[in-house]
Amino acid sequence: MRKILRHMKEYRKESVCAPLFKLLEALFELFVPLVMARIIDIGIANGDRGYIVRMCLVMAALGLIGLVCSITAQYFAAKAAVGFAAKVRHELFAHIQSLSFSEMDVCGTSTLITRMTSDINQVQSGVNLFLRLFLRSPFIVFGAMVMAFTIDVKAAMIFVVVIPILCVIVFGIMLASIPLYRKVQERLDRVTGMTRENLQGVRVIRAFRREEKEIETFEQGNEALVGIQVLSGRISALMNPLTYVVINGGLLVLLYTGAIRVDGGFITQGAVVALVNYMSQILVELVKLANLIINVTKAIACGNRIGAIMDLEPDVVSGTGASKTETANEKKGNVPAVEFDHVSFRYKNAGADSLTDITFRAMPGETIGIIGGTGSGKSIACQPDSTFL
Repeated sequence: MRKILRHMKEYRKESVCAPLFKLLEALFELFVPLVMARIIDIGIANGDRGYIVRMCLVMAALGLIGLVCSITAQYFAAKAAVGFAAKVRHELFAHIQSLSFSEMDVCGTSTLITRMTSDINQVQSGVNLFLRLFLRSPFIVFGAMVMAFTIDVKAAMIFVVVIPILCVIVFGIMLASIPLYRKVQERLDRVTGMTRENLQGVRVIRAFRREEKEIETFEQGNEALVGIQVLSGRISALMNPLTYVVINGGLLVLLYTGAIRVDGGFITQGAVVALVNYMSQILVELVKLANLIINVTKAIACGNRIGAIMDLEPDVVSGTGASKTETANEKKGNVPAVEFDHVSFRYKNAGADSLTDITFRAMPGETIGIIGGTGSGKSIACQPDSTFL
């Protein structure tokens, strides 16, 4: 993951501006319940329509400023994430082009395609969410609790009890889901690999009448994938009902406590409404934070898989320099287009060489016929760029 994160250095400004604008949006959002409390306690209580209109304009202004901050943050986050993904995709594609046939066989074409597409897309999504939410969500959670204490300490103690319970539920489900998501990706790679192998070898499969066996193997792999997806979905589905049970229970206790405090003259009705709003904000942000962590975990896993491909060193590296004699011969047209000088080649884990001590020259415009039996290495000799590099 660290190997690809270096591309984020080119988007330092966006990486700073996106979370800062989200922080500003969260700050304005925390003031909205206080404005609502003043509308109830002063405007509605005194029948002052002018005050109500002024406070409604203040709320509209807060909402408008928050919208502008949110759009700006989304712009910077999207710019950084899309640009980062584009550079990673370009570097990965260039690196894949340098791999030999044997290395590609070890990785598998389907795996390389998955790394180029869905894995990079997941990393892009993770970067986007991280830049937008990693400051906003914790700030809202702790900021709402602090604002609740400024309203009424006794009522705010309910937040101290409810927030840890919500954290246990949210992060417990998250920790249980993360390993399952990794297994889902692994089994998806297997299913994709089986699909690629069947499409490439469809003629051989039909020639040996292996269709039913291949269908059975694919169904087993697909059922394993579906099973782990269903299990992860069931665990993730517990989050909303459990969190809403806790939050609604907390709201009931908060309303009961607030009614007693209002009846005793300790707080106002508007203060109770503000406390309820802060409780709702905390729930929403905790769920967002859990989704953020899950997506970032997926992005890190995908980034590590991309990094593993980037760490593969080509077996043979092409030369880039040329001697003075070669440069002079090139000007005269004496440099061959292809030259083999005692070349031998063996596939990885193969028992024998496919090519042994081959030497020949092919000049520009020259046509050479290569004759040999099946498996004698004709295709290898005809594709030196992709085979030996």
